[in-house]
Amino acid sequence: MIGGLKKVGLTLFASASAFAILASAAPVAKAQYITRAEFEEYKKSQPVVKWKGAPQISSADGKFSFKVRGRLQVDYDSIDQDEPITGDPDINDWEARRARLGVEGKIWYDWKYKFEIDFAGNDTDIKDAYIAYAGFSDWNNLEILFGQFKIANSLEGMTSSRFITFMERAFFIEAFEAEPRALGVGIHAGSDDDFGWSFQSSYNGPNIGDDGVWDDGPSIWAVRGTVAPVNTDEAVVHLGASYRSRNNGTEEGVTALYDYQSRAGLHLSDRFVEADAIGESDQYWGLEGAAVWRRFSVQGEYAELTPDVPQYYKSMSTRSLNPDYNGWYVFGSMFLTDDMRNYEADKGEFGRVKPNNPFDLKNGGWGAWEIAGRWDSVDIGSDASALLAAGADCVECGEQEGWTIALNWYPTAYTRLMFNVIGTDVGGEFNDNDGADISGFGMRGQIDW
Repeated sequence: MIGGLKKVGLTLFASASAFAILASAAPVAKAQYITRAEFEEYKKSQPVVKWKGAPQISSADGKFSFKVRGRLQVDYDSIDQDEPITGDPDINDWEARRARLGVEGKIWYDWKYKFEIDFAGNDTDIKDAYIAYAGFSDWNNLEILFGQFKIANSLEGMTSSRFITFMERAFFIEAFEAEPRALGVGIHAGSDDDFGWSFQSSYNGPNIGDDGVWDDGPSIWAVRGTVAPVNTDEAVVHLGASYRSRNNGTEEGVTALYDYQSRAGLHLSDRFVEADAIGESDQYWGLEGAAVWRRFSVQGEYAELTPDVPQYYKSMSTRSLNPDYNGWYVFGSMFLTDDMRNYEADKGEFGRVKPNNPFDLKNGGWGAWEIAGRWDSVDIGSDASALLAAGADCVECGEQEGWTIALNWYPTAYTRLMFNVIGTDVGGEFNDNDGADISGFGMRGQIDW
């Protein structure tokens, strides 16, 4: 028995010794490490994701970027339309004011693109649809645009609907703008330095057809320039001017005419001043100014438009038939919280308000709160005697003036609630709605990404 154990012990000892010899002869395993250069190369192959309302995906080397963009604005309007005078009933209704979805990005460093469709009103309408070459990095952010984009006129007209202070823009912008976007080629440039400036010019053709019909030869030439001699984190002074010349061309061989009309302060209201289809071409010019000091701001614009009436009317009257229309507004705003309007000097417009304390019940943030008041006026043919003498239809030529009081709450940089109260007076010797007093209340819930 003892001899057997010895044999087993010798066998185990021999086996252990052999294993130890083999183990000592095997190469030692080493931990695998990558160099810093290898890690940096790895990082270059990974996409970069930033959150700007929605994910923006970019290549690490900056060659490419892609972002889904959009906005949703849901409105409620309650409007007393002074039915005894206007004949139009009161309005109490909801609408999807804007419901847009699109994409934007960059390809191979220098080429930008943007495409956006609006689905509001149970219809689809192409908004921005362009590409831009932006390879002039040393030339003040110069970009050359091709496609459909916004025509550069007016500070409030160029400021996105996501960032305007009131639910609707001023009267004259709707009356004189007609179609704010069109196909063409444009040049944009600007600087956001302490002395900021911007420049936009374009030559545009027909709009991407709402009904699939392409007009024969409509054209628009526009130019706008702005300067910001003061452009700091606490104060801004903005000055600008713009000019536009349009020719509406022909449709099915007949001269196409522009008409000029404006709602009474809220989008669902009817139009009570209008010069029916009278301009085969027109010229517009406008002046704009704004100042911001911390939470306080003022802004105003003045514009004139001269339509060229058809030869048919001119041949029937010895008087000058090219009327001058005009419009203006002025408003002031104040933030009740420690916030201010965000100015973008290289574009000559106002941008996103970014609350210093976004709404957060747990941590006591209440977002940004703003109050504002505006006085607004537009004159569309209040002196229409020459046009009437020539046989033009001008039963609603006239003017309207109105005020708007606004309360805006920005819970976050990408959400907003708006409350507007409006009052509008309609007048004019040749306006069937003379003496009408339109009043109303509107509110909007907004989110964009």
